[in-house]
Amino acid sequence: MLLARPERPELRPARVEPRAQLWPERPGCVYGVPVTTLQSRSSTAVRAVLLGTVIAATAPVAAQRGFREYPSFEGEVAEAPLPPDYQVPGELVIGRLMYPDSRFGGDWRRGGTGWTDDYPRGDRRLVQMLRRFTRTSVRSVEQPVNLEDGDDAHYWPLLVAGLAGSWQLSDEQAARLREHLLRGGFLFCDSFFGEHNYMVFEESLKRVFPDRPIIDLTDDHPIFHVVFDLPEMTKVVIPHVSSAFYGGRMGGGPPRWRGVESEDGRLMVLIAYNNDVQDAWQWADDPRYPGELVSLALRLGVNVAMYAMTH
Repeated sequence: MLLARPERPELRPARVEPRAQLWPERPGCVYGVPVTTLQSRSSTAVRAVLLGTVIAATAPVAAQRGFREYPSFEGEVAEAPLPPDYQVPGELVIGRLMYPDSRFGGDWRRGGTGWTDDYPRGDRRLVQMLRRFTRTSVRSVEQPVNLEDGDDAHYWPLLVAGLAGSWQLSDEQAARLREHLLRGGFLFCDSFFGEHNYMVFEESLKRVFPDRPIIDLTDDHPIFHVVFDLPEMTKVVIPHVSSAFYGGRMGGGPPRWRGVESEDGRLMVLIAYNNDVQDAWQWADDPRYPGELVSLALRLGVNVAMYAMTH
C-alpha cells in the first residue's frame, strides 16, 4: 500500500541541490531515535572493517561495480536526495540485494520491482544512524548488488533483502549467495507477512541452503545485544506502514525472528518474518509512525550491521 507523504516539498532531481538533512528530527531525538535510549558499545563498532577486508581479499580478482541508483516501485515516497559525499568510499556499505521476484512484471535488473521496497530512503536513514552512533566509516549511499555480476557480491559483506517474500532466486543465484554467506557475508531478510509469502521466501532460501535448518532465535542471541541491548526483540512486531498509520494487521500472525547459522554457529541470515523493519527506517520522520518502534528498528539495524561486520 502506497501512502502519500504529508506536506512533502516539491521533488528535485536527485543530483541537484541535495537537502542538507535527510529527514527532520523528532523533538528530543536524533535521526528519529530518542537520545536517552542510546547506549552503544563503541569498542565493538571499531572492528567493523575487518570482515569486509577478509571477504574481498579471498575473492578472485574481479572488477568492483560502482554506485548506481534505480527507481523504487513505491515511487516518490521511497526517494531520497543523493548526499553530496556519495562518491566517498567507506569501510561499511549497506548492500541492497537485487533479485527476480514473483509479484512484479518487468525487468528486475532495471529496478521498480520487489527488491526496491523501502529503497533508497530506508537504507540512507540506517546509514545516518550508523554514522551517528558507531565509529565505523559508513558510505553515505547503499550499493545495489546483483548476484549475476560475477564476484561483485563479495565486496559487499552486508546484504539487505526487502520484500523477501517475493524473491525467486535461480539455482545459479542461490549458489552464488550461498558462497557469499559461507565466506563470511550476512543477509537480512525483511518486509513480508503471511503464510503464502513465507512459503515463497522459504522455497528460495532452501535453494541457498538445502542442508541447513531455519531456526527460531531467542532473545539472548548476540545479534540483539552486540551494540544495543534489545532484551525482548523476538516478541516485537515492527509494522507495515499501513498498520502503523491506520491500525489493523497485514494478514500475518505473530512475529517470527528466525535465522540460518553456519556450522560454527555464526548467524548468516536474519529473518524478520511478519515484520517490516525497513518501513520504520523509511518513515522515521513521520509522526504517525510510533516513535518507540522507529527507535527500536534503527537500533536493530545498527546491531545487524555491527554483528555482520564483526562475526
